[in-house]
Amino acid sequence: MKSKKKQKVAIFDIDGTIFRSSLLIEMTDALIQEGVFRPTARKKYEKAYRAWLDRQDSYDRYINRVVAAFVANLKGVSHLDFMRIVKKVVAFHHSRVYRFTRDLTRELKRKGYYLLAISNSPKEVLDEFCRIFGFDKVYGRIYEIGPNGRYTGEIIHLEMISDKAKILQRAVEKESLTLRSSIGVGDTESDIRFLQLVDRPICFNPNQKLYDHAARVGWEIVVERKDVIYRLMGKKR
Repeated sequence: MKSKKKQKVAIFDIDGTIFRSSLLIEMTDALIQEGVFRPTARKKYEKAYRAWLDRQDSYDRYINRVVAAFVANLKGVSHLDFMRIVKKVVAFHHSRVYRFTRDLTRELKRKGYYLLAISNSPKEVLDEFCRIFGFDKVYGRIYEIGPNGRYTGEIIHLEMISDKAKILQRAVEKESLTLRSSIGVGDTESDIRFLQLVDRPICFNPNQKLYDHAARVGWEIVVERKDVIYRLMGKKR
């Protein structure tokens, strides 16, 4: 009996690579604006946001403060209210994407690739956003919902979502995929492990640590600024 032909896979980080912001940040801001989160939630990351905006501190510190504010305020929130905000955020922001990665997802979909998304944003908003771009599978942070239909504040399987390489390997086995001619797109050093597994790693608008690694090992580097896309290639030392 002939074995089924395995499908090629392309794996994307979402925040900062397709979406020109962070879905988690937009969700947190919207939840505050809609009165679902307390107005004081913003105080947890306002200072870090200003410091990053003025280039006096890192984006990592800012996003970590947003995560802390999100988790601290999620407990007790109705899942129905949360999904209402998810739909508003995606409806408003779905076109706020980079041209390079938007067009790449369309091209790969036409070529029959299996599109896999992995992000640390909440899975509910990722599912809604990634559906627009034809993703076949989405991995994100899953927050537990109690029997009363409200979030408990606990994260399910946090250790798995923290290892994108392990998720990719699991998806390849589970979905009958192949890493031959595979493509991966990431923007920070946390994406290095899964980019090492694919045939064509693309470092898109990389931070300094990912850029340095890409330049050292010869990975493709793509930068999109305003209406110009710059394609670079790191040189092996």
